[in-house]
Amino acid sequence: MRSARGPEFVRRGDDPANAPMLSIMELLGQRWVLRVVWELEPGALGFLELRRRMGNCSSSMLSERLQQLAAAGLVVKNESGAWELTDAGAELGEALAALWDWSKSWKAGRAQQS
Repeated sequence: MRSARGPEFVRRGDDPANAPMLSIMELLGQRWVLRVVWELEPGALGFLELRRRMGNCSSSMLSERLQQLAAAGLVVKNESGAWELTDAGAELGEALAALWDWSKSWKAGRAQQS
C-alpha cells in the first residue's frame, strides 16, 4: 500500500532545478556518499580515520565525495581539520537513522520468509 503524499510530491519531470528531491537523490545516489554521512553521524573524524572506516574507498574518491558534500552544505572541516556534518548533514543523518530502523525490520521480515 502506498502512502499518500501532499501535492509537493508530484513529480515534475526530470529537471532537478524543479524538484529538490531529484537533486538530492542524484547526490546521495553516488557511491560512498551515504556511507560518508553515516560514518560522520556520531561525530567529527579526521580524514585518515574516516578513510580507515570506509574500507575499500580510495583516498582520492573519499576526497572527491567530501568536496561534493561540502559544496552541498552537508559537511565542513572544523577548526582542528576534522570533517563533521553541518546542521543540514545532521538532519540527513537522522533520516538515515530512520532508514536503519526500517532496514532492521525489513531484514527480519525477509528472514521469516526463508
